[in-house]
Amino acid sequence: MKTIKSMYAWLRILWKRPYDEPLGPILKQRMQQWRREPTVVRIPKPTRLDRARALGYKAKQGFVVVRVKVRKGGLNRPRPRSGRRPKRMGVYGYSPHKSHQLIAEERAARKYPNLEVLGSYWVGDDGYYKYFEVIMVDPHHPSIKSDKDLQWLVGVKKKRKIKVKLTKDMIKRIKESLEKLEKQKQA
Repeated sequence: MKTIKSMYAWLRILWKRPYDEPLGPILKQRMQQWRREPTVVRIPKPTRLDRARALGYKAKQGFVVVRVKVRKGGLNRPRPRSGRRPKRMGVYGYSPHKSHQLIAEERAARKYPNLEVLGSYWVGDDGYYKYFEVIMVDPHHPSIKSDKDLQWLVGVKKKRKIKVKLTKDMIKRIKESLEKLEKQKQA
């Protein structure tokens, strides 16, 4: 029996080696364009549809996709102006103890305070920057409020929890627990 791969499976295969033939030249052009753009840019639709859908993106109102660029490296601190011995300057070997992806999510959340971060994924890097796309959701939008998959996001007081990792297993467990609660209320 021959298995048929879905469109998302083919997209996933393409993005495993993004700098090879079909995507390589396109990605190179995109990097040149993205480098000149601001740090946080709202885009109309996701570049990697397979990853976006896996993280919970739906092509409907209330979802916002943002591309964020983060400078590569340890993000060195500025050299202090006041005097001290060089060892105590805290310039070299400084690391923010966060991944570039988390930094990108935080920057997107700061730019759009009324939205919640659903997830993010890598879309490319050049010599100086790493680029991530962050999927954000407006919890007050009517289409999001009526969506059963995003019910966990609606009505919760804003805790500004930037990183929300939801795997399919977690979503399944949440749905099961909600169904149990509904059955208990009915009984």
